[in-house]
Amino acid sequence: MEENAATVVEQIELGSEIPDFSLFGMFAQADFIVQTVMIMLLLASIWCWAIIYDKQKRLRVVKEKADQFESEFWSGNSLEDLYARTKHEPDHPLALLFVSAMREWQRSSTTSSGKIAMGVQERIYRVMHVTVSREMERLENYLSVLSTVGSTAPFVGLFGTVWGIMNSFQ
Repeated sequence: MEENAATVVEQIELGSEIPDFSLFGMFAQADFIVQTVMIMLLLASIWCWAIIYDKQKRLRVVKEKADQFESEFWSGNSLEDLYARTKHEPDHPLALLFVSAMREWQRSSTTSSGKIAMGVQERIYRVMHVTVSREMERLENYLSVLSTVGSTAPFVGLFGTVWGIMNSFQ
């Protein structure tokens, strides 16, 4: 034990540097490639957390608005009045689905005869399907970034680790 203390004192007196094991000290002593990998992983982490926060916030708002719309829809009031209030600015997917279905129903009912009325239900379903697909695509935007970063980040980190270890052996 006394020998180790004496060795450290001799190294300090001889001018050799004691390595800095702080977070920034290790970053500063790392190789350029290791620093680049660390910066890339940090930026990917910030980007992913921004996407996660945005999705969480957006889904919470959509759920609240959908709950409000659903209570209005099932309240027993006139659907035409609800359509008149929401047709100009449907602000969430459920209202947009309702507006698109009502718009198609009104368009089809103005020319309804026995033959055309048979296809009305199918056209409304088709319009609703397209609306649901578009809204799901809009809500799922950037989820592929999360899956890509989640699957590649461990390998990028491993590359940086191996590179740093190989440099330390040299």
